[in-house]
Amino acid sequence: MPRVKVSVIVPVYNTGKYVDECAPSLLGQSLPADEYEVVYVDDGSTDDTLSRLRKIAAGHPNVQVHTQPNSGWPGAPRNLGMRHAKGEYIQFVDHDDTLGPEALERLYEHAKRNDADVVLGKMSSTMVRPRRLFRHTVDACTIENDELMQSMSPHKMFRRAFVEEHGLRFPEGPWILEDLAFVSAAYLAAERIAILADYPVYYWMKRDDGGNNTRHRFDPRHGFWANTRTIIGQIKEGTAPSEDIDALQNRLLHRLYHVEILSRAREPEILREDPAEQRQRFEAAREVAREEFPPAVREGLPAVSRLRAELLESGDFDGAVTLAERIREVKARSEVGDLRWEDGRLVADVTLDLLRGDGEPLVLVERDGKQCLDPELLDGVPGTENGWEVPDPFRLAYAELVVKDRDREDWWYPEGDLSLDLRPLGEGRSQLVASGQLRLDPERLAGGGPLERGVHDVWAFVQLLGVDRMVRLTGTGTAGAPAAAPALTGGRLSLPYWTGSGQLALDVDQRQRKFGPDTATAAATNAERGEQTLPLSYLAATADGTPARVKVTVRTLAVEAELLPGTPTAQLRLPTRLKLPSGRHPVTLPKTTGPIAYAVVRNGTVLRLEGPAYEGGGGRRFLDALADNRQVRRVRGRLGR
Repeated sequence: MPRVKVSVIVPVYNTGKYVDECAPSLLGQSLPADEYEVVYVDDGSTDDTLSRLRKIAAGHPNVQVHTQPNSGWPGAPRNLGMRHAKGEYIQFVDHDDTLGPEALERLYEHAKRNDADVVLGKMSSTMVRPRRLFRHTVDACTIENDELMQSMSPHKMFRRAFVEEHGLRFPEGPWILEDLAFVSAAYLAAERIAILADYPVYYWMKRDDGGNNTRHRFDPRHGFWANTRTIIGQIKEGTAPSEDIDALQNRLLHRLYHVEILSRAREPEILREDPAEQRQRFEAAREVAREEFPPAVREGLPAVSRLRAELLESGDFDGAVTLAERIREVKARSEVGDLRWEDGRLVADVTLDLLRGDGEPLVLVERDGKQCLDPELLDGVPGTENGWEVPDPFRLAYAELVVKDRDREDWWYPEGDLSLDLRPLGEGRSQLVASGQLRLDPERLAGGGPLERGVHDVWAFVQLLGVDRMVRLTGTGTAGAPAAAPALTGGRLSLPYWTGSGQLALDVDQRQRKFGPDTATAAATNAERGEQTLPLSYLAATADGTPARVKVTVRTLAVEAELLPGTPTAQLRLPTRLKLPSGRHPVTLPKTTGPIAYAVVRNGTVLRLEGPAYEGGGGRRFLDALADNRQVRRVRGRLGR
C-alpha cells in the first residue's frame, strides 16, 4: 500500500454548505487518492455539518472525520487533526477555502526536491492584495528572508516530523492570533523553507455570508494584546537583539509593529471605529509599543509610518486622527505610454507617483540641507511645525506591476522591475517616483506558462514614504476602446483594451471582447506579398523568429495556417491546395465576428489572399473565377507543373 504523502487537516464548525463547496477541490487532487488523506475535525457543530462530513467520508476511503466538544477556535481541532495525521507532510486548509487541482502534488514535489521543512504555496484571494513574496519560486531560504513575514496564515505545507521534533502546536481555546504563534515558531525553527510561486495553490475566498475565520482578526476580549506580547517574546527569544535597524530581529518585529500595533493609529480603523472605543485600543497599542518593541524598530520605519509611531508612542490620539485624515486623501497616479507589441509581449512605459488630496504631487522639501515631508500634507499635525525629516526617502519603498485573472482571482507578476527615483520639481522640491516598463507576455506570465482564457486586469502597487496604494493601471485611451493592436499569441487572440473605468486589460481568447471592426483599427488592404500571404496590419507580429501555427476557417473548411513574423506587421500564409470550389472565400479566426481576409481559389489552388476591406464587384469575381493567365502561370510554376 502506498505511503501517505500528505495529510490535509480541515477544522470545521457550523460550516453547512461550504463543506460541500470545498470538498471537490480536496477530493479531486492530481495526487493519487491513496497517497493523501483528508482529516476533518468537527469542533462541536450544532447544524448539519457533521452529517455532511460523514456522507463525504462514506464515499471516499481517504477521508476521515473526527469530532470534539466545541473549543471556539480552530487551534484545538487543528492539533487533534495533527495527532491523527499519517502523512509525511501536513497541509492546513480552512473549511471555506479551496485548493488548486494540482496543489498537493506540486507542493509535495517541491518539498521533497528541496528537503523543506515548510513550503509556502502561492495564494489567491478575494480579500487581500497580492504579496510580492510570491513573485518568484524559491527552492530554499530561512527566516533571514524576512519577506516570509508577509504570509503568516497557517495554510502551508509542513513536514510532520519537523512539527513533532519541535513540538509545534496551535494555542487552544479562544486564542486570537493563534496562526501567527504557530507560523512564526515554525519559521524560526526551520532549516529550509521553500516557496512555490508558479502555481496557484490556495484560494482564500470571501464567503457570501461573511463568515470567514478572519472575522476574529481583532478582538481584545480574547487576549489580543497579551497574545501579541507572547509572539513578540517568541521572536525575541529566537533572534539576537541589535540597535541596527536592519538586524534580523528588528526586521521580523517590523511586521508585528506595522500590522498589529500601528493599525490602531491609522486609517481606516482610527477613522471608522467609535472614538471612545478606539481611544482604548490606541492606549493599549501605545503600551505594547513602548514596552515590547526596541527603538530600532520604529526608527527603521519609512517617513509616514515613523510619524504615526511617534504620535502613537507620545499618546497623541487627536494628532494621529489628523494625520490619518490627511493620508486617507492621498491617491496613487499611473501614467502609461504608447502600448505596443514587441516579441510577443505587450509593452509600455509606466510611471507611478502619489498625489495629495488636492491633486498636487506629494513632495519632499529641502530645509537646512535636509529632506522633509510635504508641509501641505502635515498641516495641523502636532509636532511637525518645523518639518518632519525624511533621512532616507527610499526606506522600504518599492513599486510593482501585477496582473489579475478576473475569473480565477489569480495574481501574476510581469517580468521586469520598476525603479525609484527622486524627480526634481524645482525650488527645493522633489517627488519620489517609480518608473519602468510593462512587459506582459501572455504565453509566459502564468508561472512560466500561458494565461488562461479570460480577462486580465493590470494593476500597480506602490509603497512610497510609508504610504501604500493599489491602483488600476490607467491611460488616456477612451473607455471601452482598444488600447493597442490585437496580437496572435500561442494561436489565440490577445485583445488589449481600456475598461469602463479606464483600466488596462487584456482579453485572452475573446472571453468578453470580440475581434471586429473596433479592434481591426487598420484593416488589411489588397497589398500582396506572394500569392498566399497577406500583411495583417491589425495583428501584432509574433517575432520570435519562427512561424506561428494558427487554425483558421476558409469558408467552411478548417485548416492550419502560419503566421509569419514581419516588420512592422505579421503575414498569414495558407496551404497551397484547398478542397474548395473556385471563387473568393472568407478566412476567419476562431470566434471572430468577421473575415480577416479572403482567399481566392481556382481549381483547388490558392491564388492569393485579399484584405477584408476589399469589396469586389461582380466583374472582379468573374475574373477571380477564371483567373488571369499570368497568375495561373506563376502558381503552376511554384507547384512545379
